[in-house]
Amino acid sequence: MQEQLSFLRENQFDHTHVIPWQELPLTDEPFVRDWEEYIQDITRMGLPALLPQKLVQLNFPVKEGMSKNVNYQLATRRGVDTLLMPEATGVELEEPGNIEIYLYQTIAGRIPVIQVTNRNDFETLVRVFFHKNEPVPIPSSMGACMITGYNNWDRVKKYKEKWHSDNGFKENMDLLWQLEFEKMKSQTELYQDKFLILSDKEYSNVSAEMLGIPGDEWRRLSLVIRREHEGTHYCTLRFFGSARNNLLDELIADYMGIVAAAGRFTARWFLCFMGLEGYPAFRSGGRLVNYLKNNELSGEAFEALKSYVKNAARNLEAFSEKYAPEIYQGEGKYKMLLAISKMNFIELASENMEKLLLEKG
Repeated sequence: MQEQLSFLRENQFDHTHVIPWQELPLTDEPFVRDWEEYIQDITRMGLPALLPQKLVQLNFPVKEGMSKNVNYQLATRRGVDTLLMPEATGVELEEPGNIEIYLYQTIAGRIPVIQVTNRNDFETLVRVFFHKNEPVPIPSSMGACMITGYNNWDRVKKYKEKWHSDNGFKENMDLLWQLEFEKMKSQTELYQDKFLILSDKEYSNVSAEMLGIPGDEWRRLSLVIRREHEGTHYCTLRFFGSARNNLLDELIADYMGIVAAAGRFTARWFLCFMGLEGYPAFRSGGRLVNYLKNNELSGEAFEALKSYVKNAARNLEAFSEKYAPEIYQGEGKYKMLLAISKMNFIELASENMEKLLLEKG
């Protein structure tokens, strides 16, 4: 059983270069400047007209086998113009006018957000950008995702135009550009983007009734949690070089999201999100199983896992309340992020969690 749960002892975060609080927020990454331009242009052209010009995947429908289509690969891997491609019929969105794009401030810098009110449109955009336009099923408990390493061919085009302008009319320009392009490929900050896709549905598909909160208020809080959750993934990626779809990362991100929405960490909310509000029972549809795709667990191991999740959440709540309110704001919240990110899940669930967290904090 312990071997099946060995993933709970993992921690992929690199704390070699911890950034002092006084140096935060970090300077925006280069792609933010381009998204600022997109946001300005949307006010003039409208989102449905502009965005496919900038994000090439939106020129293709969600369709079985699309990721293996030759023209799709030429457009997304080499930046070939889609104008004469018969497959580039565009992606179908039900309410494109209700999609909003803005920049969200985190302590790791600003990150672009594509916010969607229509659930089907949210699932479509996740399939487009995360699953290469393939019609894969999206879990009902999923309401957001972070896209990383996105090759933005609009940025490559602008870089090429500037390079041509700077280099005038030299001989063998095509060859020289190919050499420049090869150099550029090693500098991913020049063409790769990160951005968030958010829906405004109930967080983790948990109803307002389950939490005893009015419906409109829960929808508002859900967006706060979701945005801060994904923003935390962005922070750990920039600060510690990792953001993964596992329980430790999710606990950290949910912790920060709940604190942002409620002003304190509530273990009950987190357990509801995981499907463990009726512990030891597990509610079908809870997010816990989303993080076990690469782990085959016996019934005994799953029971132990539920216990670890419950204990970690309650330990964090007890610790946070003991050291509140400093731990819930500003530098104290950042120190909590650092401390939790130095732990593994087994440690967070242990009886001596407080001692370990203080030592590592």
